[in-house]
Amino acid sequence: MMERVRNIVPFASRPSQSSTQHSNTRWNAGQIRRSYASTPTSGEVQAKTPLYDLHAKYGAKFVPFGGYQMPVQYKDLSISDSHNWTREKASLFDVSHMVQHIFSGPGATGFLERITPSSISSLGNFKSTLSTFLHPYTGGIVDDTVITRIDHGRFHVVTNAGCRSKDTRYFADELRVFQDKGGEKVNWEVKHNEGLIALQGPLAAEILQGVIADRSLGLRNLLFGQCTGIDLRLKDGTHINVLVSRGGYTGEDGFEISVAGSAATALVETLLASAGEDKLRLAGLGARDSLRLEAGLCLYGHDLDDTTTPVEAGLSWIIGKDRRTGAGFHGAEVILAQLKPKKDGGRGVDRRRVGLIVEGAPAREGAQIVDEAGNEVGKVTSGCPSPTLKKFIAMGYVKSGMNKAGTKLEVVVRGKKRPATVTKMPFVPTKYWRGEESATT
Repeated sequence: MMERVRNIVPFASRPSQSSTQHSNTRWNAGQIRRSYASTPTSGEVQAKTPLYDLHAKYGAKFVPFGGYQMPVQYKDLSISDSHNWTREKASLFDVSHMVQHIFSGPGATGFLERITPSSISSLGNFKSTLSTFLHPYTGGIVDDTVITRIDHGRFHVVTNAGCRSKDTRYFADELRVFQDKGGEKVNWEVKHNEGLIALQGPLAAEILQGVIADRSLGLRNLLFGQCTGIDLRLKDGTHINVLVSRGGYTGEDGFEISVAGSAATALVETLLASAGEDKLRLAGLGARDSLRLEAGLCLYGHDLDDTTTPVEAGLSWIIGKDRRTGAGFHGAEVILAQLKPKKDGGRGVDRRRVGLIVEGAPAREGAQIVDEAGNEVGKVTSGCPSPTLKKFIAMGYVKSGMNKAGTKLEVVVRGKKRPATVTKMPFVPTKYWRGEESATT
């Protein structure tokens, strides 16, 4: 098991909207299957997370995703109701299909700075950053990731389940090249059978606080993008040590909890029992997808891929200030030139990721985006009815110059052009906990 860290972040000591859902914004499982679930190849065996039996016990409907049988929703809540529950109270998501890695050793920092554009060397202990792994020469995105520095020369890295095979080959190849070029030693470990649980929503901190073994420890000083090790008290009275990161994929305040697979079910049952069903419910991929889209967050394989660079994707902010000179990371020549607009002598980009409000019907992945003259200017990469806004929202790429908020476009849905307006993201303000004075963004 991974070495757990204890009480790392300084803790403070002792110190809505209606759930009624418009019929146009309710998804059924069939729609989710088409828009979210993956299609297994013939003969492909779908794996199960450590929480599979618990999902079945609570009436989950399963779909294949990332090589796993994953819950898309539960019998007691529709997807839109589960979405709204997360916005108003709290939900538990099983994200154990995600791949957890440990990179350590004297060369770990240098290796990660070679394959990402982020300032890994200046990342503080027990701090996390969103980043992307990049292809050499092109700067295309191999996968997106969250990288957490556990201590000097030791990093916890989470990658996407659907990219497991590709990422494994990529890391193996890149480590070999790094070492051949004289890089210092890097140890790489994949955490098999590890649980990863996302507790999300405005009541998440209250619920997690209720099962912390040491009641003198508080969560108010654990800010968005920080992590710590905490002992949690299970309902049978035993304690387990887990790695808790403040953040998530919903736009709400919340936590991602890395836990031994053997203890994952007991932890979820403890959280459900401690909080009660009036505060905490299980949620699946369906709600997770609509929540992340409202928050303007990308899904790899849809909004990001091997041909997309961070600049095109609106992720320039992940490129560290100290990384913007020189060519110290994969694809730097392309990416740094894209950061500089063409009018200033740079390369700029030909397309940009945008948010869209679409009228009349939901726009799905692959739908054409056209200008008012009918010329194609882009494609939709994600789309769904927004349970919070009661509107149809989408994300996609359009030609540079068409990406300004307020630009009027059209999206072709089932052969019919639907009016669409470029909109700033997130569609719904995020509520990440950044301290007492933090405001929604």
